[in-house]
Amino acid sequence: MTLVLYNTASRRKQAFTPIDPGHVRLYVCGPTVYDRAHIGNARPVVVFDVLYRLLKRQYPRVTYVRNITDIDDKIIAAARDNNEPIDALTRRTTDLFHRDMAALGAIVPDVEPRATDHIPYMIAMIEKLIRTGHAYPAEGHVLFHVPSKADYGKLSGRDRDEQIAGARVEVAPYKKDPADFVLWKPSSADQPGWESPWGRGRPGWHIECSAMSEAHLGETFDIHGGGRDLIFPHHENEIAQSECAHGGKPFVRYWLHNGYVTVDGEKMSKSLGNFFTVRDLLAHAPGEAIYLMLLKTHYRHPLDFTLDGLADTKAELDRLYIALRDHPGEAIEQRVPEAVEQALMDDLNTPLAIAHMFEAAKELNKTGSPEARAALLRAGAALGVLAQNPDALLKGKVAEISTTAEVGYGAKAEPKVIPGDNTIERRISERREARRARNFADADRIRAELQALGIVLEDRPDGTTDWRRE
Repeated sequence: MTLVLYNTASRRKQAFTPIDPGHVRLYVCGPTVYDRAHIGNARPVVVFDVLYRLLKRQYPRVTYVRNITDIDDKIIAAARDNNEPIDALTRRTTDLFHRDMAALGAIVPDVEPRATDHIPYMIAMIEKLIRTGHAYPAEGHVLFHVPSKADYGKLSGRDRDEQIAGARVEVAPYKKDPADFVLWKPSSADQPGWESPWGRGRPGWHIECSAMSEAHLGETFDIHGGGRDLIFPHHENEIAQSECAHGGKPFVRYWLHNGYVTVDGEKMSKSLGNFFTVRDLLAHAPGEAIYLMLLKTHYRHPLDFTLDGLADTKAELDRLYIALRDHPGEAIEQRVPEAVEQALMDDLNTPLAIAHMFEAAKELNKTGSPEARAALLRAGAALGVLAQNPDALLKGKVAEISTTAEVGYGAKAEPKVIPGDNTIERRISERREARRARNFADADRIRAELQALGIVLEDRPDGTTDWRRE
C-alpha cells in the first residue's frame, strides 16, 4: 500500500515520499495558550494524531513536533483582563490544554517547543532576512518585504489584492509595501520583551513557527499541518520567511490542512452562545467519544458539530465496548485490518476506516473468536480509540459534575448525584428480587430511579445481565 495525501501546495493527492525513509518529520501548529481549548482547536490535534499513528506503523522513526505559542498579543490582553502575570496564564492554560487533549486520548508529540524558549533562533533568522534584503528595520519594528519573494502567495493562490485584504494588514507609514508583515515589534515597559539588535521587543506570530520548526526538524522537512484558517497568512508567511532565510531551499514537502468546525451550521462564537470548549463537552460524553466524533467527517471537509451528533457517537462507542466486554479474551498479536489500513492510507479516510471498524465489531459479535476481537482492537488502535477497559468506559463517570456547571449554549448541567457501583449493584439485586416475586411495579420503579441517575440496565430474558452509564 502507498500512503497518499492531499497536498494543499499542489492542490491534489500525491503519493507520500519522505525526504529520508528512515526518519519522517512532521510539524503541526499548536495552541496559543490564553484560554481553554475549544472543539475547533481539538480537531487538528485529533486529525494529526491519527496521521502520527499511521506514520509510526509505516516508518522506522517519526518526529512529531507541535508547538506552544506562549507570547502573543491575545495572551497579553487576556493576562491584563484576568489581572494575572503572563507566565502564570500561559502555564495554567498550557496545563489545561494538556489535560483536555489527554482526556481525548491523543498521543503526546515527541517535541513540544515553547515560543519563548526560542527567541534567539527567531532573532538569528530575522538577522539573516535583513542581510539578504528580504526584511528591513523601521521604527523599532522589523518587517518582511513581501515583494522580495516573487512567488509569495503560492500556497494560498491569492493574488496581490487578496493578499492585502486577507491579511488585514496594519496600515503604517514605516512600511515599504502594504503587504509587508511584522517579524519583530517593540514592547512597552508593561509588555513582555527581549533585547534585540532593534531594541527591546517581541516576535511576530509567523516567525515563531519558522524558527521552532527549523530548530527541531531542519530547514526542509516532510509534512506541515494545521487548520485551513492558517493557510493565509500564517503558513504563507512561514514559507516566505523560511525559504528566504535558507537561500531559496524548499521549506515543506507536503502541506495538510483540516476543514473548519461549525456548530449547528453556524460559525462557533461566544456571542452566538454556541461556543464549546473540550471541557464543556466532557460533561456530555467521555473524551474518546469526542475524539471519534471528530473523525466521522473526512479531515479536509467542514465538520458540523451538534450535541445530538455527540450523543449518537457516544452510543456507537458504547456498542463497540459492549462487544469487547461480551467477548473477553487474551490479547493476541495481529496487524491492523487491511481494509482499515487501506482507508487511512488514502488521505486519512477516517469515515471509511470507522465503517470497517464497525464491521469488525459485527464479526466479533457473530463469532466471538480471539482473532475477531484482536481485529477490532487493532482497528481501534489505528484510529486512536478502544484502548480502555470496557467496564471502565461503560461504567465510568461521564464527568465530575456534582454541582451546577456551564455546558455550552448558555445552558446549565443539572446537578446529579452519581451512585457508587456498590449501590447500583444493590439496587439491581433488589430489582431482581422484585421481579422474582412478580412485584413488577417495584421493579419498574427501581429501573426508573436508576435511569434518572444515568444508569442503563441491560436486560435479557434471564434477567439483568449488566449495566452501564448513559
